[in-house]
Amino acid sequence: MTDVVMPQMGESIVEGTLTKWVKKVGEKVSADEPLFEISTDKVDTEIPSPASGVLKEILVQEGQTVQVNAVVARIDDGSAAAAPAPAAKAEAPKAESPRKEPEPVAQPVAVKSEPAPAAPPQAAPAPAAVSTPAGPLSPLVRRMARENNIDLTRVRGTGAGGRITKEDVEAFMKGGAAAAPAAAPAAASAPAPKFSFDGAKTRVEPMSTMRQKIAEHMVMSKRVSAHVTTVHRVDMTKVAKMRAKHKDAFAARHGMSLTFLPFVTRAAAQAVAEFPILNASIDGTNIVYHQEINIGIAVALDGGLIVPVIKSADEKNVTGLQKSIVDLAGRARSKQLKPDDIAGGTFSITNFGSFGSVFATPVINQPQVAILGVGAVEKVPAIVDDMIAIRSQAFLALTFDHRLIDGALADQFTGRVKKILESWSEEIV
Repeated sequence: MTDVVMPQMGESIVEGTLTKWVKKVGEKVSADEPLFEISTDKVDTEIPSPASGVLKEILVQEGQTVQVNAVVARIDDGSAAAAPAPAAKAEAPKAESPRKEPEPVAQPVAVKSEPAPAAPPQAAPAPAAVSTPAGPLSPLVRRMARENNIDLTRVRGTGAGGRITKEDVEAFMKGGAAAAPAAAPAAASAPAPKFSFDGAKTRVEPMSTMRQKIAEHMVMSKRVSAHVTTVHRVDMTKVAKMRAKHKDAFAARHGMSLTFLPFVTRAAAQAVAEFPILNASIDGTNIVYHQEINIGIAVALDGGLIVPVIKSADEKNVTGLQKSIVDLAGRARSKQLKPDDIAGGTFSITNFGSFGSVFATPVINQPQVAILGVGAVEKVPAIVDDMIAIRSQAFLALTFDHRLIDGALADQFTGRVKKILESWSEEIV
């Protein structure tokens, strides 16, 4: 029997809320397969099973908050049941009649149990490295791919954010990979479920743990900081041409799309280095300047949002930033982030343009003093050298804490980001 405990998801984390059981009592579970989900004051994440077996007992119900290292469930790993087997074989020699030994069911049972271990040896001989697609992969999926020599770039993921699940791998092994692409468009075009009131005039639901924390954080930020937003229109034509030039080769080489966001992040990181007060925080009446430029990227989730952090963003080029954005966003949506992934941010970017918004007034991510919002890049008529031309344009909205940053400085910073983007010449590697 194996005890399953509430893990400690960071040095400062002392408790966690168990939000969902992925498995039910009596169901089989494999080691490293997602077993339950937890929510802490830092991050929501899936917790893998520590052993293979059957979920024997659930001790903590969904919605309960318990201390770290508390036992939340028990898994029957078969260790207790395996003991009688050797005893039965030990008794066999006592029987003096050799003809009675073939008659018991023990031999047919042994024959039936042998094909199961025989399957891995057939697939295991391939020690070659398994290529993997961009995005998060659970330990179970990685192990299945490794043991069965599966090229995961050929497997269509049907999980959140295109994540490859155990079922996707199993379908591929059974030859069902061809059916996966056909199912994806149907799922994408399926109508959203209707919201039902069941005959009542109102419907009351408790906020999720994540939504409660987002609400607390937003209200606290508005209460603490003096929010002001400045908006600059940016000509993104050079960036758009650079992106169009490299996007096909980039996708083929790296297995992911090249978006506008890493270009903006690259420009913002350079500007932050030139305006260090944008990379600061306030501690009472003191200004705390941060040497590292760690940029948080807001990621929209089904039940809210989270801001994972690209560490040392100023040291990455567009390719490195795009990879980091895809990795963090994928792991955020599949609940694979760790506390360190969302800690240490010094400046934030939110890309509301990905949903078609032209511009918005984002809320500062405390304890930071500024956040840059990126609007949709659109082709619009513009005046260039006294002539009408079609240009790719976007709005950048910088929300800043007026306690520390004045409007003139905020405009200088945003103007610097604008200049870097409008004069873009850095090649994509």
